[in-house]
Amino acid sequence: MTIFDPPVIAARGELDSDRPLVVLLHGRGSNEDDIIGLADHLPEGFGYAAVRAPIAEGGGYAWFANRGIGRPIAASLAETMAWFRDWLDHVAAPERPVVLIGFSGGAAFAGGLVLDDPARYAGTAVLYGTLPFDAGVPTTPNRLDGARVLVIHGDQDTVIPRELLDRTWDYLDRDAGSATTAVRDAGGHGLSPTALTHLQQWLTTTLGELGSPR
Repeated sequence: MTIFDPPVIAARGELDSDRPLVVLLHGRGSNEDDIIGLADHLPEGFGYAAVRAPIAEGGGYAWFANRGIGRPIAASLAETMAWFRDWLDHVAAPERPVVLIGFSGGAAFAGGLVLDDPARYAGTAVLYGTLPFDAGVPTTPNRLDGARVLVIHGDQDTVIPRELLDRTWDYLDRDAGSATTAVRDAGGHGLSPTALTHLQQWLTTTLGELGSPR
């Protein structure tokens, strides 16, 4: 069993409250500082936490060891998800709504978390990434029954294998049973202004359904 360091967090807003918590998960080889700035463009009045992934890689950090781009090693993903949940359980009681926003490798990690425990998360955004298929988490029909999901993919994305992007799109748009908002972006592997608008709208709606901040 791998022993990871405690999470390093970059934050915006109040983390110690009962308001919904939005967790930002960076891409492979990146870090928490690269993604926390996204919170400045998202709805105010909630807690935002960008978490540093636990595995050092390429001058940054990764959420799991992989066997190819977008293909996590199951044992590694299980260990890092357990590490993440231990942190989350200390900062957010089970009744506190938690929304995940993951980019690229962080999208695969967010997907693994919600597939492993759909009831734990109030919403999940899968941005420019794939779900962790064949990596030890269930991807059965209706696994995400009623879950709020946003998926955004770039038509010109050449980083994530197209077969995995298509498989993710088809699963979330048809087979998962989730309440999915699916957006195709004309660009590549990066959050465009149009995609950011869709993310803002989806998160505003999701957080609104969870109740206004007090």
